[in-house]
Amino acid sequence: MKPSTLLVACGLLATAGTAGAADPNLARSLAATCANCHGTNGHAVPGAGMDALAGEDKARTLAKLADFKNGNKPATIMHQIAKGYSDEQLELIAAYFAAQKK
Repeated sequence: MKPSTLLVACGLLATAGTAGAADPNLARSLAATCANCHGTNGHAVPGAGMDALAGEDKARTLAKLADFKNGNKPATIMHQIAKGYSDEQLELIAAYFAAQKK
């Protein structure tokens, strides 16, 4: 095996262990970006006109996010925000809000 190939292989093996270690706060960190409009942990300010996300069904929230991302649901800004996340990240966000108490 060439030294450069060996070096690349060792580098990949070294990073493989850290890549599998997921950030336990990733979902919370992603969901924090929603706080400006939807309130801290999805608890929207009553009467502000924003949907509360806390305790909402994960599948329902994920479907809404997918509709925003695909342009199937009209929005002023949510379609732009949703496009900034991968499908996996949107799933984490929906699961995070589903786990919050209403």
